[in-house]
Order: sequence, then C-alpha cells, then structure tokens
Amino acid sequence: MHDQLTAHIKSKPIFSIVSEASKAAGVESYVVGGYVRDLILNRVSKDIDFVCVGSGIGLAKEVAKMLGKDAKLSTFKNFGTAAIHHDGFEYEFVGARKESYRKESRNPTVEDGSLEDDQNRRDFTINAMAISLNGSKLGQLIDPFNGIEDLRNMILRTPLEPGITFSDDPLRMLRAIRFASQFHFDIEPDTFQGIIDHVERISIVSQERITDELNKIIMTDKPSYGFQLLFHSGLLKLVFPEMSALQGVQKINGKAHKDNFYHTLQVLDNICEMTDDLWLRWAAILHDIAKPATQRFNEKVGWTFHGHEDLGAKWVPKIFKQLKLPLDDRMKYVQKLVKLHLRPIALVNDKVTDSAVRRVIFEAGEDVRDLMTLCKADVTSKNPERVKKYQANFKKVEKRISEVEQRDHVMNFHPPVSGEQIIEVFDIKPSRIIGDIKNEIKEAILDGRIKNDENEAFNLMLKIGQKHGLTPTSKFISASKDK
Repeated sequence: MHDQLTAHIKSKPIFSIVSEASKAAGVESYVVGGYVRDLILNRVSKDIDFVCVGSGIGLAKEVAKMLGKDAKLSTFKNFGTAAIHHDGFEYEFVGARKESYRKESRNPTVEDGSLEDDQNRRDFTINAMAISLNGSKLGQLIDPFNGIEDLRNMILRTPLEPGITFSDDPLRMLRAIRFASQFHFDIEPDTFQGIIDHVERISIVSQERITDELNKIIMTDKPSYGFQLLFHSGLLKLVFPEMSALQGVQKINGKAHKDNFYHTLQVLDNICEMTDDLWLRWAAILHDIAKPATQRFNEKVGWTFHGHEDLGAKWVPKIFKQLKLPLDDRMKYVQKLVKLHLRPIALVNDKVTDSAVRRVIFEAGEDVRDLMTLCKADVTSKNPERVKKYQANFKKVEKRISEVEQRDHVMNFHPPVSGEQIIEVFDIKPSRIIGDIKNEIKEAILDGRIKNDENEAFNLMLKIGQKHGLTPTSKFISASKDK
C-alpha cells in the first residue's frame, strides 16, 4: 500500500507543489480525510484537504502563487482556513488543531495543535488517515486508528469513544448513517449504540445541516438502508416524525394492513433504479405519508386509507417548510405527484373513457411521465406474477396516454380562446363571467364534446355567452357565420 500511495502522490503535480511550498514555509503538511479514504477505495475525488502544522492560510497563499494566475484563492481568517479553486479541483488548507466543545453548541473552541490532535478530532477512523508530503516520508500513510482495516472490513467506527465524538458534534450521527448508506458499510455496534444514546443531542444541529444529510442519504443508490438506520437509531422520529409514524401494522379480526414504512422504503429503492432526480425521490417518500391519519377499519373490506393522497398533498408544504426544503416549483411538483399517484391505475380498465385519460394528462402536464414512474415504483408485491401483471397494466396506460395526447394535445393545455378575446367579442369589462366561459370551454375539451380547436372553441364561446345573456358585437356575429 505504501508504494501505491507514494506512486500516486508523485504522479500528481499538486502534491509536489504543496510539498515544495511546505518546505519553503518550514511547515509539515499532509493530505487528510476524504481524499485519502477515496483514494484507498479507488473512488474519484476532486476535493483535496491539506493539513499543515502551522498556518493553513499561509501555506495556501504560497501554493496559489506557485499554481499561477488561474488559481482562485479564498481565505477565511475567522476559521483559519483557505481554499483554492484550480483546474476543476478544490483544495482546502487548514492548520492542525485541537478542539473543545460546549454542551449547547456544535461549534468548537479551536487552538493550534499537532497532527495527532487533528486526527483525534476526526469523525470516523476511515476519515482520520493522513498521507505525508514531507521529504523522505513522502507518501507514508499515518493511520493511528487502523482506518485502513476498517475500510477493508467495511466498518464505520469513531476514533475516540463514541459518546465523546457524537456529543461533541451530533451531526456526526447523521454523517455516520450517510456514509454507511453511501459506501454500504456496517456501523460498528458500540458506535451505533453511541448514536442511540445521544439522539437527543441532534436538537442543537440546524435544520439546514440535517436536511442536507437527509438529501445525501436519499441520493444514494439504495437509500432504504440509511432510513432503516435512522429509524432503528431513533433519529428518524426526531428529524422526520411523519415518516417514522408510517411504521407499524395493526390487525383486527385477522385482517392486517402492510407496514407503510417498509412499503415506502421499497418504493424509494424502486424509483432510485429509474431516476436520480432528488424531487422524484422525495415524491416516493411522501406518496403515502398521510396513510396513518386516514387509516380506518371496515368490517367488510378491511383496512382503508381513503383520501390519503389528498391529505398527503396538503401536508407537503408543511413538511417542506419544517425540513427547510425549497418552497418553490420543486415543492409544487412533489405535491402534484403525491396528489395524483393513485390516478393512473384507474385508467387500466378498458371501459375508462378518453375523457378520464385527458384529465390525468391535463392535471399532470409535463410531469405525466414522472407520475407514471412513481406509479410503477409503487408496485411492491412479493408475488412476482402480480408485479408482472401490474407492470403490464401500466404499459397499457402509458400507451393510451401517448395516443390520447398525440390526438388531443392537452399536456401543455392553452385555452383556444383567451380572456382578451371574450372581452372583445362581447364588449364587456373584466369580470368573473370570463373565467366561467373559459372553464366551460376547457371542460368541454376534456370531456371530448369539442376538439382542442380554435374554431370549435370560438363557436362554443358564443353559445355559452348567449346562455349568460351576452351578445357578440356585429363584426363577430358575421365572423361566426363565416366560421
């Protein structure tokens, strides 16, 4: 391993530059943290952290000079750190330090320290390794907590006693679960117990940092693993109680419903095989979020969850707000998919009219394909024949949606008659009647009573107007006769 690390360090000009700058400044420097971990795991990383026993800002300035005018240097004097952006890479520099924490804050009191002090403050053994950039020790791995062995065994553990690590900075509990989910690692039992014992400390972490870690878990290739760790540690109940409430099964008269927590995790994993869109993944997480609130038992049919899609859609803004997720079109997109996620399955029946298909296309708009992706992911039966049947049904629905859309063009529906036209034709002032006329025309198109066509819509507008006691001006009467 030493020869491989030395060869890698020598092959990258940045390490020679930092080594030379360190020698000129009279400080020792090391590559640390995630880059070392990813190097050993053969993962590509464009972020490189350097620690020096001395001034990190001073070393960064020297390195920036040597890199030339293309290097963009940023310094953060309050934190004693600096960053250089160069050629698509980001290099961060900090002086070795030791930290102490107050109980009410995860912001440490920092003082200068040794490399050993710096490694002691790291979150996990796999992130506490360093590679020397100094003279004859160039490329030497410094691994005081046997992190390389934990990498080989796919284990996450804290360098110090877990209670110290997690109490000092509770965000590390979420980071442990995120790393476990990203790398498919196990969390060492004492370390996981440390999370369980200190879950309440998560209250001192800002919601933005918590949600950032949640999003990173969601963006892993199998996020169910991370969410199960969140649930069993007790963190999920604190950071996302609505999702935790999905867990559990009730049984009455021998009839039980499925566990909606584990169903949701399966839907999430399913959709992750189809898309890497964060917001479509959030729609999978929230599609059944209101089932506990709508759960009822009926003697004849068993358990029901009537209206959970509508209530869930109403909850989406509240959940986005409390998680500090964006309250913009991304939230509205998730809300729409939650509201509509049961609609496509009703279109499987051959007796369903084109009008019903048009309405789903109209309500989903350009997101109809994402809606179908969510519906397909929502099939979680353990019976392979049943899954096959449902997937075949959804293919039929997709085909029918495509055929109706090609013919009727309702996905990006624009009224063939505008409010301005109605005002001009009937010579009236802006009023509620204009919206009523436009709505009647829209309904007629969606019902299939008229085509999505300007002429048919114009003639219907005249009839609707006359029904409401409106008379078109003379030039439009003659125009309507021409039509």
